[in-house]
Amino acid sequence: MNSHAPEEKTVLVSAYLSHLTNERRLSALTEKSYARDLAILLQLSEATSLNQLRAHDIRHFIVKLHGEGLSGRSLARMLSAWRGFYRYLIRHHGYADNPCNGMRVPKSPKNLPHALSPDETVKLMAFEQEDQLSIRDRAMLELFYSSGLRLTELTQLKPEDIDFTEGTVRVRGKGNKTRVVPVGSYALQALQAWLKQRAAMLAPGETALFLSLRGKRISPRAVEYRLQIRANQQNLSTHTFPHALRHSFASHMLQSSGDLRAVQEMLGHASISTTQVYTHLDFQHLAMIYDNTHPRAKRKK
Repeated sequence: MNSHAPEEKTVLVSAYLSHLTNERRLSALTEKSYARDLAILLQLSEATSLNQLRAHDIRHFIVKLHGEGLSGRSLARMLSAWRGFYRYLIRHHGYADNPCNGMRVPKSPKNLPHALSPDETVKLMAFEQEDQLSIRDRAMLELFYSSGLRLTELTQLKPEDIDFTEGTVRVRGKGNKTRVVPVGSYALQALQAWLKQRAAMLAPGETALFLSLRGKRISPRAVEYRLQIRANQQNLSTHTFPHALRHSFASHMLQSSGDLRAVQEMLGHASISTTQVYTHLDFQHLAMIYDNTHPRAKRKK
């Protein structure tokens, strides 16, 4: 492993990406993210071979990228990809140590996406269903908000993933982990209306639940575009991104139930700390919980 040849680095990266796909069963989107982060490592290391990089080199790369404007969150994700790559090199290619271990990155503030209020959500869904596209859009947005799906999870669904009897949807999330999430009555009605239209649009061999005009699986970018069209049409004041619907679901569920664990399960988060980032309670609600539950805070009736 003493060669400095760039092609050797590329071969190692390709082998690692293949390992992620075939053995760890990570999604194509996750693999693409790893590939992008590792390409940056190869670019920064230039002529130095991977087994000659040391902690001070990695620290220099992080400082350089931060100076170019990368956020702490992006750097943390990138460093995680590099660290995983070196773990693979140690295990399968005889590398001695991991120069990314113990490395820290600058922290970024946790900026939450805007959550629609319940009234704004009702307003968003109130557009007329005049044609196949509007019927499809209503079904997509109702399900998106009803079940707190990720954008890629929504576009990957198939009709058989919806269980109308149980009122659930089977979702394949990050790392190909499957979870079953409740679906509300409004979403179920909208989905039934869409399935009656879907057959007329379906391209040969297509299995996706939600289709483009050409009858193929709708893309995440197209969902984002259709959401913004509907938000503008309904005169919502803020730019509405797909993730805002997931965040709205989480916020409204948590405010109504106070059950962080249940919301974590429905969102498909591996860690409850991730759920705490995506969900928030306004101070009035927190104060009410505090007043009603803390032994030294209960107020006299």
